[in-house]
Amino acid sequence: MLRLKAFAKLNLVLEVLGSRSDGYHDISSIMQAISMHDVLTLQLADRIELKHRLPGVEDRDNLALRAAQTLGDATGCKRGVAIELEKHIPSGAGLGGGSSDAAAVLRGLNILWRLGLTADKLAAIGAGLGSDVPFLIYGGTCLVEGRGERITPLADLEQTWFVLLRPRVPVPSGKTAALYSLLKPAHYSDGDFSSTVRRQLESGAERRPQALFNVFERVLPAAFPGLDRYIEDFHRAGASEVHLAGSGPVLFTMLNNDKQASDIHAHLLAHQLESYIVTSVGRQEIGC
Repeated sequence: MLRLKAFAKLNLVLEVLGSRSDGYHDISSIMQAISMHDVLTLQLADRIELKHRLPGVEDRDNLALRAAQTLGDATGCKRGVAIELEKHIPSGAGLGGGSSDAAAVLRGLNILWRLGLTADKLAAIGAGLGSDVPFLIYGGTCLVEGRGERITPLADLEQTWFVLLRPRVPVPSGKTAALYSLLKPAHYSDGDFSSTVRRQLESGAERRPQALFNVFERVLPAAFPGLDRYIEDFHRAGASEVHLAGSGPVLFTMLNNDKQASDIHAHLLAHQLESYIVTSVGRQEIGC
């Protein structure tokens, strides 16, 4: 039996470079694993099954279950597994919760089923489940390119604090596809934002929140009406830089010390806003 943490992620940078002939988009992103996590328990069984189902989520839509089935199909392994899933990452928030569960299942079953697959092979299998899964196989800090399948591990970010704010705004059906549909060629970039942050990380330079970037912030009013009020709340709480987490609608601010993070977090909670304080997670904590 294995008990695994499935860590959430943030996009410190998310650029869209252009559209692809397969209907997807080429991206350049700096992704970071964070301490918020789901917990998965995997135990050998006669078949692949979820022991506890999530309210309102059909089995066919559960990425943890699909990951086990996909891995079995890809390797020809006929062993089973019973999956228990304890959710803590908010769903549909832009934090990669479902993808993180899938990545943890792939990593865990590689051990439990004694498959001996490399991280690269697991990531290739995971790419068919979701664009964030390959990164979440590796964790830590990575440059992510292509449609999410090309991963370049970077040096771990020095301990950093993030405060998250989950706004109460409507989330459109098919959120990620809806966001991409709002983008125009004028919103595309050339990878310079990612290159700048990568250079800062590799040189050990001071972390600069103002260097962070998310292309979807350019279409926020159309994507999430009412989100601007929460951004203002975040600024009033003391955050100098506020960014969208992935495809949102969760917002985050990056901080270099726990005191400032705690003060902002406390201010948000005092105003009845759903908020979390998390830290960066290094690759060694993932345990691929």
